[in-house]
Amino acid sequence: MPENCPVLQDLKRSVETWDYALMEKSVKDALDQGLAPEVIVSQGLAKGMETISDLFNEAKIYLPQVMAAAKTMEGALEMIGPTMAHDTSMYRGTVVMGSVLGDIHEIGKNVCCAMLRGAGYNVIDLGPDVSPDKFVEAAEQYSADIVGGSALMTTTLVMQKNIVRAVRDADSKVLMIFGGAPCSREWVEEIGGDGYSASGSEIVALVNRLMSDDPLSADPHVLSTEGDSYE
Repeated sequence: MPENCPVLQDLKRSVETWDYALMEKSVKDALDQGLAPEVIVSQGLAKGMETISDLFNEAKIYLPQVMAAAKTMEGALEMIGPTMAHDTSMYRGTVVMGSVLGDIHEIGKNVCCAMLRGAGYNVIDLGPDVSPDKFVEAAEQYSADIVGGSALMTTTLVMQKNIVRAVRDADSKVLMIFGGAPCSREWVEEIGGDGYSASGSEIVALVNRLMSDDPLSADPHVLSTEGDSYE
């Protein structure tokens, strides 16, 4: 299916312009035409989220626009959800995300979840105030490849270290990524995490590297679900 296919272009544009009505029509048309979920996501919706990510990274759009696009993207994924449930092979991997115990901030995490879903990942969002044990339990339940813990407050930063300890105690092989305003690459290295990035706009590239079959291409530092601009 060529990327210049009209329905794929409409899917892409619906996310770029956070046009919910266009998204609903385009998803219905795509399903009626028999397009596979993988094609709808990777060649349509995800292309729109790539544009949004680039614009956000270049400071040409801001958080309200990103959230509007994310809502449009998530609405589309809900529409094709029943079909996707029968085609789990389309996912590039599974990522469990959450704000750490004691931290109720979610906006940046939500942006990252939307970006990852748009890039073809199965994202399990545990929400705010998530204990280390719940991260481990969810990683096991969903056979996750990566868990990502966001901390926006200095007082909750230590919970990232506790997640590392809980994962090790469970003898889990899941990769651990961390981020947030008080977090840093040095901190993630110190606690033994697998990756760090400074903002939500970098999350897809980071997870792609960590999921790479080539270990030399994987950055040993992880995710920022709550950058300095997220409140």
